[in-house]
Amino acid sequence: MAKLKLGVIVGSNRRESINRQLANALAKLGSDAFEVKFLQIDDLPLYNPDDEAAYPAQAQRLKSDIEASDALLFVTPEYGRTFPTVLKNALDWAARPWGKNSFPGKPGAVIGTSGGAISSALAQHALRAVLGTQGVHVMGGEAYIQFKPDLIDADGNVTDENVTGFLKAYVDSFASFAGKLAAK
Repeated sequence: MAKLKLGVIVGSNRRESINRQLANALAKLGSDAFEVKFLQIDDLPLYNPDDEAAYPAQAQRLKSDIEASDALLFVTPEYGRTFPTVLKNALDWAARPWGKNSFPGKPGAVIGTSGGAISSALAQHALRAVLGTQGVHVMGGEAYIQFKPDLIDADGNVTDENVTGFLKAYVDSFASFAGKLAAK
């Protein structure tokens, strides 16, 4: 079976983002099922409907990358009990202009990490709600990863066997979910 094209959107623009580290680890764990492409969102201008007439090249690139993906993985930190502005901005650009939303029918999964005990639970909950309104078929289940120093090594390997097993099961479940939707 051919690999699914997975677009990964990391909701952080930090250079040393722990969520980007998690996304890299997930890409590695899912490499047997997915051909992974990280979608760039940190260069998008702030969304403004006035700019839709001359749609920015960065936003068009994002829309094209989403449309070329068979499935989408959203990896988000939690800022102020919700997902970051950089991610909301990307969602706004990809869903516009009216009638040209790039998301409908795409299978999606949401995960994230932070150092806190409940990780990015509230951000993930908020993001799932927004994605659902945009037509993304979001995989059920929850995945909250508490990030600890050295959880992921420099090569993108998860160093805790229990977390590795959990993440591998998560990415395998998503591959199955996305494969079923892609087959329709």
